Amino acid sequence: MTISENISTPDDVWPTSASGFCVPYEVFTDKAYYDREQEAIFRGDAWSFVGLEAELPNSGDYKSTFIGETPVLVTRDNDGNINVMQNRCAHRGALVCRERRGNTRRLQCVYHQWAYDLKGQLRGVPFRAGIAGKGGMPEGFDLTEHGLNRLRSASINGLIFATFSRAVVSLEEFLGPMIIASIQRIFNRPIEILGDQRQYIHGNWKLYAENTRDPYHASLLHLFHTTFGLYRSSQTGECLMDGAHRHSMLYAKASSSNTALEREVFKDVRSYDENFKLADSSVLQGRPDFDDGITLVIMALFPNLVIQQIANTLAVRQSVTDGADGFELVWTHFGYLDDDEEMRNIRIKQSNLIGPAGYVSMEDGEAVEIVQKAVRRDRGAGSYIAMGGGVAEDADHLVTESAIIGFWQHYKSMLGIAP
Repeated sequence: MTISENISTPDDVWPTSASGFCVPYEVFTDKAYYDREQEAIFRGDAWSFVGLEAELPNSGDYKSTFIGETPVLVTRDNDGNINVMQNRCAHRGALVCRERRGNTRRLQCVYHQWAYDLKGQLRGVPFRAGIAGKGGMPEGFDLTEHGLNRLRSASINGLIFATFSRAVVSLEEFLGPMIIASIQRIFNRPIEILGDQRQYIHGNWKLYAENTRDPYHASLLHLFHTTFGLYRSSQTGECLMDGAHRHSMLYAKASSSNTALEREVFKDVRSYDENFKLADSSVLQGRPDFDDGITLVIMALFPNLVIQQIANTLAVRQSVTDGADGFELVWTHFGYLDDDEEMRNIRIKQSNLIGPAGYVSMEDGEAVEIVQKAVRRDRGAGSYIAMGGGVAEDADHLVTESAIIGFWQHYKSMLGIAP
């Protein structure tokens, strides 16, 4: 698959550098790139996250969401199976479901009331036989030929993924062993949904993909993280990638903090302020969830999912594209079904750490937006990414941009841009 003729030639757009990786700003602003992404990535050979099985506990439950900008439906049918289908009526193309979630016996388009079952099969068409012998559908009309467009879907430890592609590798191969092991660590037993948050960000979705693959910005951007020691780039941790460099996982251990070292490292850093105090410090109190000492995990799965563990907050974040300069971020908080009341309350209180106004995440949306504002007219310029050596490789530390480079290398391959 080759890059669209509407996009500048790769040699002009992606300059090479001996010491770093350059990303042209036009990938964040040009509609030609955005349109190509919708076909080559979101409707191409990739598995996109669409929901958690725990969001659909009962037969008849449904959820409407998006893959890229294409609306899709996720249902649990009467047999208890998960189905994913395009949210587009086979009649005139209207949305079948306009609600975000609910429970129903059938899916019905409001426009002309074509009705589908929970597997997407067409079951009813009003006035199919006409009225008083007049009108109606042609004699050869076959309900079975006009169902909703079903997508391939697969689940792993309760996470549901779907794809438009018939050629893409299996979900397990797409994710790779490192990511599967990291998913199994967090989703190690049944979960309970605690609630959603939604955030609209006026910036390109790939700027957030960069942000979640950048382990060292958190020590510089997020005062709460650094000051209270939830995460510091000086802590013990790693930044790892799957074999194809499409996904990444970074982790850190708060117990590895070295106060003397960090006072020296962060002495001139705005985000480290020992005079900053909390009137109520209970938000920092919790209990270990895991016995490996890891207190922070940010797992970025190409193209649209982040799985996070920050202290006792557990959540998935789904990116929904909305043009070249906007996307929605949907946060779904969860705990474990066997949490006692104390742990459930801890998770709910610590939910203040994340989301649009979260103590440790509110700056990320602003960071995306200030980049978008600064680069929108600089088509010929680009960023320079070199922290950690300027190459895509695993790192046994947290001062690297290697996973960002890995993301861009995979992105280029998906769009047919030469390495």
